[in-house]
Amino acid sequence: MEQQKFSVIILAAGKGTRMKSSLPKILHPVAGKPMITRVIESVKQAGAEEIRVVLGYGEPLVRKVIEPLGVTCLKQTSQLGTADAVKAANVETLSGNVLILNGDHPLILKQDIKLMLDNFADSESDLQVTTVNMKNPKQFGRIVRHKGDIRAIVEAKDASSETLKIHEVNTGIYLVKSDVLKELLPKIKNHNTQKEYYLTDLVSLSLENHLKVCTSACKMSVAYGVNSQVELAKTSQYVFKRNAKTHMENGATIIDPSNTYIEDDVKIGESSVIFPGVFLRGSTLIGKYCVVEQNSFLNNMIVYDGVIIKTMSHLESSIIKSKAVIGPFARIRPETIIGEDARIGNFVELKKVNFGSKSKAGHLTYLGDAEIGEEVNIGCGTITCNYDVDKKKYKTVIGDRTFVGSDTQFVAPVTVGEDALIASGSTITKEVPDGGFAIARSRQITKQGYVPTKLREQTSALQNVETDVVGDKV
Repeated sequence: MEQQKFSVIILAAGKGTRMKSSLPKILHPVAGKPMITRVIESVKQAGAEEIRVVLGYGEPLVRKVIEPLGVTCLKQTSQLGTADAVKAANVETLSGNVLILNGDHPLILKQDIKLMLDNFADSESDLQVTTVNMKNPKQFGRIVRHKGDIRAIVEAKDASSETLKIHEVNTGIYLVKSDVLKELLPKIKNHNTQKEYYLTDLVSLSLENHLKVCTSACKMSVAYGVNSQVELAKTSQYVFKRNAKTHMENGATIIDPSNTYIEDDVKIGESSVIFPGVFLRGSTLIGKYCVVEQNSFLNNMIVYDGVIIKTMSHLESSIIKSKAVIGPFARIRPETIIGEDARIGNFVELKKVNFGSKSKAGHLTYLGDAEIGEEVNIGCGTITCNYDVDKKKYKTVIGDRTFVGSDTQFVAPVTVGEDALIASGSTITKEVPDGGFAIARSRQITKQGYVPTKLREQTSALQNVETDVVGDKV
């Protein structure tokens, strides 16, 4: 079936008072993305020609987030109900079919929307209401039928006790012909307990005008709206588990999907193993046969095949090449490239470093703004002093196969050649040539018999203090 053209109105003006947050409800993140962004992405993927978003609370901030996505933002000046919100979308300039939905239903997917579109086309209806059956419908508007056909939508606040027993409810998602919307929207009245203009009245008005109204059933996830922090957390958990399932179906091993947090744009190669507590964010790409151990955090990382990332490592916006081993307790900061077979150990921090293949930094080291060659050994406690009093960053260059002893400081800018040796405890401020040996530390001074004498003096003084204190107490 040929895809019908359609436009979209997303209702996103509410404050979301039950969120108890100053952040507009629709900007709260679901598994790393603002929920409104998820709705926009889904309708785009389903083929929407135009997307109009009706805003209210926090409009300036929301605009900054979603206008770059190519949507048109309009403002509902007064909160007078869903029909009033749709009016704010300038429906008189729309044509074709119009999909109306809410900005706080972040679990809707493109395939859900395509099913609605297909059903609407097959039914040849003028208006379609998307419904779902719930065990406990709570505040949802009830679908009232007569001989199987929809006759009305009754809001829970206005429903009788009998009507509240109905389990089929309105999701707030509609497909309507634009001409019908333009004709009937001005006829909606606010004759209800809330004195609001309900979009649900489109059903009764359509039937009064002898138009065809149908329903389209959907999954519970489509109907799930976020109105509280608890619902927000449940929605994120749902997405994380859904993403984990997709990766497992593609060959990744995820030991505990309920305790693994994988955002939408992450890619994981087959036969890679993800331990519990791992958080994979942004556009992170993990190759084949990798291991990411528990409680590690990766954001916008490129990880080649066969890499091992050990427990509690934090990696951002960098590249790890094949067979490298990172951690435990390592921090890789942005713009770092770690070469093949390299080793970055515990409590090592790298920032903007090109770290050569087969090089090692085993423990307790900071390397920033540096070029480290291949097969270099970086001893424990090594630091690149890259930040000068002029508040500029300077570079350290260390050539291939150089051995750097423990507790060495490189005061940048400084260059060390290939096959060099740096003695432990040195502060290097000048160039070291290829094959050179550099030692830069204070001369050792040893005084014989110093410690026993000093200990006797200190012990005697301490005894005198103790005697004075006890005497005072007595």
